[in-house]
Amino acid sequence: MKMNEGVEWALHSCVNLCFVPGEAVTAKRLAAFYDLPAAYLNKQLQALAKAGILSSTSGPKGGFQLARRPDKISLLDVVIAIDGADDAFRCTEILHAGPGANPKADYRKTCLVSQAMRKAELTYRRELASQTVADIVAQVESAYPDSADNTRHWFANLKS
Repeated sequence: MKMNEGVEWALHSCVNLCFVPGEAVTAKRLAAFYDLPAAYLNKQLQALAKAGILSSTSGPKGGFQLARRPDKISLLDVVIAIDGADDAFRCTEILHAGPGANPKADYRKTCLVSQAMRKAELTYRRELASQTVADIVAQVESAYPDSADNTRHWFANLKS
């Protein structure tokens, strides 16, 4: 399974927005923080806004900010907003074409390969759902105590 790089960008943007609460930050400024292409990051941020994770304000004082508290935004919420809700493994029931196949069987439910892959997917989704942006922020602040202040200072001093 391969996630869209936009998931990483979106998660880091959410963390950075936590460090500047109440401030609308443009996609251009968020992109500049990590030297990312602003137009592409903007697409990710728009997806987060569409999912209700961010709010978007237009105009000279516009930009993005969190639409919900960080403890109410799971990592799974962000992944789904960027990559969609489809399962990573898609059973196409190839057993229907195998010798001795039962044409009436629902192989998505009875196939052991399908069951194993679904179990792994549920574990992955459960883990992402159990962690929030607030959890990541707390870990960042614990491991790198100057991060919040450095981020606020960087945005405050960025020209444009």
